[in-house]
Amino acid sequence: MTNLEANLRSVTSKGSNNILRKQGMVPAVLYGGEEKNELISVSKKHLKMLLDEENFLSNVLKIKIENKEINVLPREVSFDVVTDEPIHVDFLRMVSGRKIVLEIPVKFINNEQSPGLKRGGVLNIVRRKVELKCPTEGIPKELVVDLEGLDIGSSVKISAINLPDNVSPTITGRDFVIATVAAPTVVKEPEKPAEETAEGAEAGAEGETPKEGEQAAASDDAKKPEGDKDKKEAAPEKK
Repeated sequence: MTNLEANLRSVTSKGSNNILRKQGMVPAVLYGGEEKNELISVSKKHLKMLLDEENFLSNVLKIKIENKEINVLPREVSFDVVTDEPIHVDFLRMVSGRKIVLEIPVKFINNEQSPGLKRGGVLNIVRRKVELKCPTEGIPKELVVDLEGLDIGSSVKISAINLPDNVSPTITGRDFVIATVAAPTVVKEPEKPAEETAEGAEAGAEGETPKEGEQAAASDDAKKPEGDKDKKEAAPEKK
C-alpha cells in the first residue's frame, strides 16, 4: 500500500488555497465514516507521481496525518483548465465492513495463446472497466481475462472472470460481454467484368494510328502530281 504524507489546514479561503499551491501543496478533503470531514493538503510532487500510475482512483492509499494513519481511496481529482495541474483532491476513508462501488480495470493476458488472434483476428474490447460493488477491505486492483484458447467468434463474459469473495458487478440479471475475438476485415477491390476488358481491347485495335514515318510518306505521295512520276520514267536517252 502506498503512503502519502498530509498536513492539516484550517483556512479554507480561495486566497489561502492559492498560497498552498504556490508552496507546492494541493488542498484536499478527507471524508466518510463517522468522523467529521478533515481539511488537509498533500505534496503536489508526490501526488503527480501517484497520478502517473495506473488505476489511481481504485487504489487504496495510506495517508499519514501527524501521528495517525488512515486508509483512504481517492474519489475525485480537480485539474486546472489551463495548466492541467492537480488543484484539489477528495479522499474517502475506508470503513471496515462497508461496501463501495468502483470501476475496476480489465487486463487481458495470453494474447499469443489465442488461435483466433494468431489467424489475424481482432480483440474487440467492449468494456475496459467493470463497475463492481466491493468490500472496503477487499478491493481488487484489476480483473484478469485469459485469452488462451479463444478462437474467432468467441466472447468473454463476466461469468468467465473469477471475482473475489463478496465482490459482485452492479449490473445484474444478465451475463454481459467483456470482449470478443472478431474476424479480420479485409476490403477487396472488385474485379472488372470480362466484357469490359474485351471491349477495351477492340477499341484499342480500331483506333490504332499509323507510325510517324508512314504517315509522312503517305502525305508526300498524295501531294505529288501524277505527271511528275511519268516524266522521270520517260527521260530521253543521251546521244
